[in-house]
Amino acid sequence: MDLYSMTIHELHQLLVKKEITSRELTEALYQRIKEVDAKIGAYLMLTEEEAMRMAQEVDQKISKGEEIGDVAGIPLGLKDILCTHGIRTTCGSRILENYVPFYDGTVVKKLKEKQAVMLGKLNMDEFAMGSSTENSGFQFTRNPWDLERIPGGSSGGSAAAVAADECIAALGSDTGGSIRQPASCCGVVGMKPTYGRVSRYGLVAFASSLDQIGPITKDVEDCAILMNAISGYDPSDSTSVNVEVPDYRHFLKRDVKAIRIGIPKEYFIEGMDPDVERSVKEAVDLFKTWGAEIKEISLPHTEYAVAVYYILCTAEASSNLARYDGVKYGLRSKEYRDLMEMYTQTRAKGFGKEVKRRIILGTYVLSAGYYEAYYRKASQVRTLMRMDFENAFREADVIMVPTAPTPAFRIGEKVENPLQMYLSDIFTIPVNLAGIPGLSIPCGFSHENLPIGLQIMGRHFDEGMLLRVAYTFEQNTNFHLKKPPGIA
Repeated sequence: MDLYSMTIHELHQLLVKKEITSRELTEALYQRIKEVDAKIGAYLMLTEEEAMRMAQEVDQKISKGEEIGDVAGIPLGLKDILCTHGIRTTCGSRILENYVPFYDGTVVKKLKEKQAVMLGKLNMDEFAMGSSTENSGFQFTRNPWDLERIPGGSSGGSAAAVAADECIAALGSDTGGSIRQPASCCGVVGMKPTYGRVSRYGLVAFASSLDQIGPITKDVEDCAILMNAISGYDPSDSTSVNVEVPDYRHFLKRDVKAIRIGIPKEYFIEGMDPDVERSVKEAVDLFKTWGAEIKEISLPHTEYAVAVYYILCTAEASSNLARYDGVKYGLRSKEYRDLMEMYTQTRAKGFGKEVKRRIILGTYVLSAGYYEAYYRKASQVRTLMRMDFENAFREADVIMVPTAPTPAFRIGEKVENPLQMYLSDIFTIPVNLAGIPGLSIPCGFSHENLPIGLQIMGRHFDEGMLLRVAYTFEQNTNFHLKKPPGIA
């Protein structure tokens, strides 16, 4: 088996046994990137010198007989929304094309302390606004399963890189489904942790009450390993919650007997792709045969999720992106006669179409006379949605739904129809609005051989239960073992 196609836990064993070195592994990954990334377009930049230095350090540690952690010497990719000291962080936007942070985000710092090897920064929708990675200011990323299709978004570069074996695992961010939806499109595992479980310090803000960092991996065990590495309280993040972090690997049991699985009737809707509906229902039937209790539940305010989300996230985006004005850092237009023109020219040139659309929407819903009608009303409905989940979790231990209503669609198919594009996240958005954890795992394939994702939702800080349920499914099926045929 090629080194680049293996998992974190498999490679850790080989490193510990001295059957391979981290340097060999890192070189194998860079060779793989050179072979396939021209087709995929997952990476915005590579950090080869830094990566080789870290691999060398890990190899020296192993040769001295010192113990290494689970992610030490393992080559990972980072979504280009995470601040990296001395390395460009663009957020997929021309306005930050030459921005070099002077600090590491907390998750980056944690991975460096654990001696993970950072391969480079991965492509994304500009400022994480999008469901297809077509909104990047720099390049298209293509789905390894079909190069004419999108990889999902906004963490499309991260999901495509993991699926194409261009990194062993990656980090993404999720504001309305931006880890889970691309994981579903690319046939990999993606988790959005509970809001407050993973520090957002050093994550460039899109919508601060919704954003969360999480892992994209080849299997559930790797997801647990990365969750161990990045979770925990951080005083630098005012939204970080000081609750104990368990060892997530302890939850990896092949057992769902008597676990109550809720199936919300509001999620199986008209317009859902028949292959998605079939795959998800077949997955639910499997859980029933393994001893889980399947119950129909109701999340009555689901129909308002997309509307509520696009009021709240655009309002927060309008506020967060006001700082990109050509004064402090980032792009500054050279064509202006006065201060106001400098602002407008800088923002007009620096931001893409989708980001401008959301800033305009967000500014509108926060403006005098409209705040009460839109933003405040959306905040109230958000509370009702959170209460829906609280009530549902009295009857169920986890909730199971499709991750996305369709498999990956064709590049360009929805670019001119923003509403159709926004509906790509219809099943993932409620998780962010409620602040609960959600996990997507591969559960089947469409008639065109495109991956389909099963989404599992859980109570606040109950990521362990999601991992247990997902691990049981994964160990009894082989969907996660299939590789994209075109670039194998």
